[in-house]
Amino acid sequence: MHLQESGEMYLETILILSKKQEFVRSLDVAEHMGFSKPSVSRAVGLLKSGGYITVDENGHLELTAVGSEIAEKIYERHNVLSDFFIRIGVDEETALEDACKIEHDISDKTFKAVKDFFEKM
Repeated sequence: MHLQESGEMYLETILILSKKQEFVRSLDVAEHMGFSKPSVSRAVGLLKSGGYITVDENGHLELTAVGSEIAEKIYERHNVLSDFFIRIGVDEETALEDACKIEHDISDKTFKAVKDFFEKM
């Protein structure tokens, strides 16, 4: 199953929140993303059935190995791209917004080239 951009965004959000707090719930995801609880519940159901997350009896969301791999990949892309844009003179707000748009569509090959170039700078 290929995950859509919105699914990747949910996984990345769960990863980010899990770095800040012990437990992540659907409500936390809804608040962080600015989405309605029903929208998040629907997405959580799809991510759970796709094997990307687990939900325990207390409603705590946890990334599976596959979900974590995707979330880490998107998170790395976001950080590298936003840092790169800031270093070449883009203001932080625009850099973060553009990185968010690009991180889901950029090919692995192009991202690797950007990352390699950035690391040489």
